[in-house]
Amino acid sequence: MARTSGSNGERTAAQIREAGVRLIHRHGFEAMSLRQLAAEVGLQPGSLYNHFENKQALLFEIVRTHMEELLARLGEALAGRTDPVERLKAFAAFHLAYHMTRQRLVYIANSELRSLEPDNRAAVVALRGRYEDTVVAILADGVAAGVFRIADVRVAAYAIIAMLTGVCDWYRPDGRLGQDEITRLYVDLALKGVSG
Repeated sequence: MARTSGSNGERTAAQIREAGVRLIHRHGFEAMSLRQLAAEVGLQPGSLYNHFENKQALLFEIVRTHMEELLARLGEALAGRTDPVERLKAFAAFHLAYHMTRQRLVYIANSELRSLEPDNRAAVVALRGRYEDTVVAILADGVAAGVFRIADVRVAAYAIIAMLTGVCDWYRPDGRLGQDEITRLYVDLALKGVSG
């Protein structure tokens, strides 16, 4: 890919991140080389260091940014909702829509967690914990209100998140079911799973 004429630092960094996502998804973090990445963006390999300290910094930036955006968008999806059933529906619909449109990022954030250095991994795990805690709180509120019957809300939260995230493994935009239909089916499964 040739570098865009007149590109600036921010645009180039964004192009590097986008190319990094494509290459990490295709080859895996360990197999992706900086030489490949530079060629993909149309830079000399040494020029990458003007934007990212090293390959690890790029991976951390990709995963951290993904998690921060996920948390921010979840906050928007839940804003103003207090009823636990409505909050769970909103969470499930949001999670599905976000993940069906960002399959490569989700794959990298999950499969390459192992490739993050300890401090970077801890930072990402903390962000993931905040996301999981939001679902735990929704379920706990539903149990307290008597609308959900759950023996262990944390296990239930993990199960719901895993079920919803699993859509990334099989969803295709040109598949048999559209996003709205898939969302309706999954939201129904999530609600039935906690309603006893």
